[in-house]
Amino acid sequence: MSNGPGPGSAGNVIAALCSFFIPGLGQLTQGRVFMALIMFVLAGFLWFFLLGWLVHLWSVIDAALYRG
Repeated sequence: MSNGPGPGSAGNVIAALCSFFIPGLGQLTQGRVFMALIMFVLAGFLWFFLLGWLVHLWSVIDAALYRG
């Protein structure tokens, strides 16, 4: 089990807010560069098919529940 901050910690709340504005930005603030890139690219691609909001929402929830 990790000793890092869990869901609901101040860092995760800030990361979730960052991802609310730009998908993947919250993951980037948590130091998860690869996941941030996946979220950003996938959300950008799917916005063309009106499904980007799904990845955007997933990005916010993932950042909020991350256990570092």
